Amino acid sequence: MTRTLCLTVIALMMTACATSEPVRTPASPAAPATSAATDPHSYANTTAFATRHFELDLDVDFDRRVLSGHVVLRLDRRDAQAATLVLDTRDLDIRAVSVGTADGALTPTAFSLDARDPVLGSALRISLPPPADTVRIDYATQPQASGLQWLTPEQTTDKQHPFLFTQSQAIHARSWIPLQDTPQIRSSFEARIRAPKPLLAVMAAEMQADPARDGDYRFEMPQPIPSYLIALAVGDLRFQAMSERTAIYAEPSVVARAAAEFEDTEVMMQRSEAIYGPYRWGRYDLLILPSAFPYGGMENPRLTFATPTVIAGDKSLVSLVAHELAHSWSGNLVTNASWGDFWLNEGFTNHLTYRIMEEIFGADRGAQERALGANDLKETLARLTRDDDKTLLPDLAGRDPDDNVTDVPYERGALFLAYLEDRFGRDTFDAFLRKWFDAHAFQSVTTPQFLAFLDRELLQPNPGIVSAAQIDAWLRSPTMPADTVWPQSAAFAQVDAERSRFLGGSDTAQLAVDGWSTRQWQYFLDGMPEQLDAAQLQALDAAFDLSSGRNAAIATRWFCIVARNTYAPAYPQMEQHLKSIGRMLLIVPVYRELAKTEDGRALARRIYEEARAGYHPIAQDAIAGVLGSKDA
Repeated sequence: MTRTLCLTVIALMMTACATSEPVRTPASPAAPATSAATDPHSYANTTAFATRHFELDLDVDFDRRVLSGHVVLRLDRRDAQAATLVLDTRDLDIRAVSVGTADGALTPTAFSLDARDPVLGSALRISLPPPADTVRIDYATQPQASGLQWLTPEQTTDKQHPFLFTQSQAIHARSWIPLQDTPQIRSSFEARIRAPKPLLAVMAAEMQADPARDGDYRFEMPQPIPSYLIALAVGDLRFQAMSERTAIYAEPSVVARAAAEFEDTEVMMQRSEAIYGPYRWGRYDLLILPSAFPYGGMENPRLTFATPTVIAGDKSLVSLVAHELAHSWSGNLVTNASWGDFWLNEGFTNHLTYRIMEEIFGADRGAQERALGANDLKETLARLTRDDDKTLLPDLAGRDPDDNVTDVPYERGALFLAYLEDRFGRDTFDAFLRKWFDAHAFQSVTTPQFLAFLDRELLQPNPGIVSAAQIDAWLRSPTMPADTVWPQSAAFAQVDAERSRFLGGSDTAQLAVDGWSTRQWQYFLDGMPEQLDAAQLQALDAAFDLSSGRNAAIATRWFCIVARNTYAPAYPQMEQHLKSIGRMLLIVPVYRELAKTEDGRALARRIYEEARAGYHPIAQDAIAGVLGSKDA
């Protein structure tokens, strides 16, 4: 759902407060981000101050659904005369602010919160006269914080204890920490988290592998990371190692299954290092969250957050791990400097994902992954109404950056890099990417920076292969370039033949489907015509048990067909699918199909109202947009 920002320019003068209590000045209208030229989604005045390190100290209160405590920001002064620090917040209760120097005592200072913008939240303005460079903010979150999801025991897998997890991307870190919430700024941190016994707190940071569950946990992230990668989870978690540097954290009933499913993680790491350079984050662990997690995975460094819906029992969906691992180079190591450059994270990562899948499971498995992604891109391009949203450089000013989480930055970005690989050769392009990661490690970058590097390191040494006009078409044209090479898979050719046989009247028992992979089943369903009759639907379900939902990726495709064709016999299972999963990729498409008819929309609204409490705020917003209103 597109949300328009109404920003009013203000002037705010603040002076230091010498009294023993902080002074709260009246709220003022929202102001545009100081660094709007590079990041329109942050109020932070990054030309004046940059956070280099922060210290987080929080108590976890499940009864009130609140985090409370303080954060200390250690700042580098970029403007020696700057007297006001501007931070990003959303729905935070700011209780006190004090400032000082790194080696001096902190004293209270004046601060104010601007009026709340529905997307950006509220700018927090803090008086920080020279030479002060340290700020302590005492605060508490609100139960509705968009970056936090609080689950009751009944909403977890094992249904014994409550669970909390964060989701900071894109600009949700500001809902649980007051900070410079822009990927331009990278900082190290340390944290202390106090949680109820016997729950375990984990963070995307250095931590004791399997600590005593004493309710007091400490963490350190020595590498500088952007704010959207700050991650915390608290729950009834167990630890199981997979190798010396990989492990699973999950609820007790899940941990062994997850470790078996993802046992190839270490091999993925080794193959990735051979191509793209050393893994620079120490450990790579996976946290398997309850099914309410809104994404497939989140690449939080050292500790990927992952959905349980990829535990299929046959490793058919482990490309998700390959994707999140690939972010250790593209995204975490080299980061988009603004959300308009999101393809620099996700397009690169999808390209690396497909390469990793080829390395581990063979060329045709990689081709299957690429072809499915390309098909998803075609559907997305047909659905999008804004031309710039079909490009790799959308205009996100005045919009929620979550609007750009579509197949375009992922799949179009990956096709662009595959195009370059095809033109220059795999070995040359692999070496180019490794050089890109090495040259920009722990930096935030823009598309112009990439283009300059591309020109210097690839185009100029190899003249006449790819023109500037061809590069520009990939980045800026709303239509795909005429010379796009659409991926093909030999395994999918067999699927096409069997689908044609079914649609031609062959009995399902005659179809040669034994041994099909999950990706082949997805492709089989994706290629079905818009309309199927009830007899065809009944035959498919009876023969292949599609409504069982055992494989969530296949079930989503099936339930889209069910919704499109109003196949009522499968509605109970479709409803259960929508109520038991929070991953947007698996539920939003079904809601979208239901919303195409009046009766379907009514059913979707009823299901959504009953399921809403179990969805993450990000998922709630996405579904509300599909159903036509914020409150759905």
